Amino acid sequence: MRSFLPLVALSCLAAVSLPAQVRPPLFFREDWKEIPAATPVTQEHVSNPDLILALYGLGKMGIKKSHHEKPADDPFYIWFGQCEGNCALSLRHKSSYVDLTGQAKVRWRSKQAGFRETRLLIKLADGTWLVSDVSDGPSGDWREFEFIISDLRWRKLDINKVIEGKWVAKPDLSKVDEIGWTDLMPGGLSDACTRVDWMEVYGRPVSRDAK
Repeated sequence: MRSFLPLVALSCLAAVSLPAQVRPPLFFREDWKEIPAATPVTQEHVSNPDLILALYGLGKMGIKKSHHEKPADDPFYIWFGQCEGNCALSLRHKSSYVDLTGQAKVRWRSKQAGFRETRLLIKLADGTWLVSDVSDGPSGDWREFEFIISDLRWRKLDINKVIEGKWVAKPDLSKVDEIGWTDLMPGGLSDACTRVDWMEVYGRPVSRDAK
């Protein structure tokens, strides 16, 4: 028994530590530069030098990098309130796709108003755009929200109009090119809008040069 118990303990320890070993790392985080507000937001406002910003939809020129002096803890965030049509924002890593299979996830800090439901959008390496069924809804204050990628279902997205289409069964998420968000609606100023402070993506990098 004396020799058996340590083996059991080691086996249990290995089982507990295994998820931590396979959990993907932080691929990127974007916080936005603390510089004056601008409409539309531009590449100048992206704080992570490895990321490229893109705006989409008929209302894209209304996407604003916003900030207010009061309250004192107001973040520098992306605001969709002035979008005159559906709009979307995405970020693309310069040198890598991201593998969003397994235990991949996306986290952000947000604050929606009205009936806004902010959804994750992704562009696959083959050019296909998808939008998630799960959404982050209205809140009276800033809060953190997490998308567990393996739990999501996806609809095809018309990125030019930013309108959802048919369901896509089991898309290949091993090479994701761009990641962002949309609420699939025009902006309604402060009473009906999407606000996103920062975004984190957890997944494994895949070189853009890989075959």
